[in-house]
Amino acid sequence: MPDRLAGRRPDVPAARLVTDLVPPPRFRDVSFDGYRTDPAVPSQAAAVDAARAFAAAAGDGDGERRRGWFRRPSGAAPGAGIYLDGGFGVGKTHLLASLWHAAPVPPERKLFCTFVELTNLAGALGFATAVEALSAQRLVCVDEFELDDPGDTVLVSTLLGRLSERGVRLAATSNTLPDQLGEGRFAAADFLREIQRLAARFTVVRIDGEDYRHRGLPSAPPPVDDALVTSSATGEGVTLDDFDALVAHLATVHPSRYGPLLDGVRRVHLRGVRTVDDQSTALRLVVLADRLYDRDLAVVAGGVPLDRLFTPELLAGGYRKKYFRAVSRLTALSRDGAASLGSR
Repeated sequence: MPDRLAGRRPDVPAARLVTDLVPPPRFRDVSFDGYRTDPAVPSQAAAVDAARAFAAAAGDGDGERRRGWFRRPSGAAPGAGIYLDGGFGVGKTHLLASLWHAAPVPPERKLFCTFVELTNLAGALGFATAVEALSAQRLVCVDEFELDDPGDTVLVSTLLGRLSERGVRLAATSNTLPDQLGEGRFAAADFLREIQRLAARFTVVRIDGEDYRHRGLPSAPPPVDDALVTSSATGEGVTLDDFDALVAHLATVHPSRYGPLLDGVRRVHLRGVRTVDDQSTALRLVVLADRLYDRDLAVVAGGVPLDRLFTPELLAGGYRKKYFRAVSRLTALSRDGAASLGSR
């Protein structure tokens, strides 16, 4: 009987939230040399150069910090940060992970996390403890910087502000420029002020281009017949779930545990995938898609094609960039799943 993700309920100690803050398996061995620039898009090569320079500077030690190396011109925010902005699939995470690997800083003095993981860490440790723990770092990399609610915005803005004041180097990626984060979602004046303060801490590096996962490739492969989804779910590390059962289970598991939910998994099989119209459900699936992609797990899916996972209304809403990123990643993983069936 295949394992079920819906039958798992991982118990994750708070300490793991810190020790896990390294580039995920998909980006464990990436480098700047492995980034495939598009010759027709000069901003990509320029972004590589900027990220290389920032990584090299992140290695400057505490002596330089004490001598004021991190001071910026009058009126500028203290500390230093780089912000890689671009659409999904232009290789921002690859560059951010390459920056983390290239920085001549001991592994225990640099962290790599997603925005959600950072908020979870602050919640698990408490804000003051998180500030103290992260202040010992020389480099903190935050991937997929997306603001889902005003509370998280204030929390992360304040946290990164404290770290910046203490000389911690900050690197981040997102699909939206810093002064546009939250656009189309919230309009409270204090929320916008928080965004503006945060934006001033980063030098923006724009990365243009098409989604590399789909350059010259077709849309999502046709869904697999549910009978084949079931019969092919064999072997160690293969899971089999009915889509609705998995969706219901995700609602009972904190998103910080979606990564551990996939421990030991090498391929995921889903029966009866359907189009989702509920935003809470859709956002949980976005987090799951990110963790699947981080771990490079092939997906074999029956039901509707994965590029029809979200309704047009969701794709046109304030979280559209999250949904498009999830579709992009799931489409790539479903190609891997289809290839795995072809090799059987």
